[in-house]
Amino acid sequence: MHPALGIDHGDARIGIAATDPVGILAHPVETIDVRKVEPIERIAAICEKRGIKALVLGLPLRMDGSEGDAAEKIRGFAKKLQARLPDLPLEFVDESFSTISAAEKLHEAGRNARKQKAVIDQAAAVEILNRWLEAQG
Repeated sequence: MHPALGIDHGDARIGIAATDPVGILAHPVETIDVRKVEPIERIAAICEKRGIKALVLGLPLRMDGSEGDAAEKIRGFAKKLQARLPDLPLEFVDESFSTISAAEKLHEAGRNARKQKAVIDQAAAVEILNRWLEAQG
């Protein structure tokens, strides 16, 4: 295994998670506010700093497994990301319910979800990365 970056893409914020250097455990890294920071460059900087070897991007699928407008938007973002980081393989993971699952886990941990939007984005990125890690199993 190797270090990977999990990305939960949203219109306002992008949650980022990363594995440890060996690529076993996922942990939250940061939330990028796309109104204040250019997300592709910020992700590139994080990848360089952490020696990332793979990108894992959450892809929102419909209940029937098909792709809609949201998935199309993510694929467009993925193309820009790949153009900027051509040496890093990029994989998609179904992100269905990752934000809901993350919010539930934070709630169980005693955090108020409404006040924790940035934390939820990072936790959703952790969920996405964990799903990918399980698939690598």
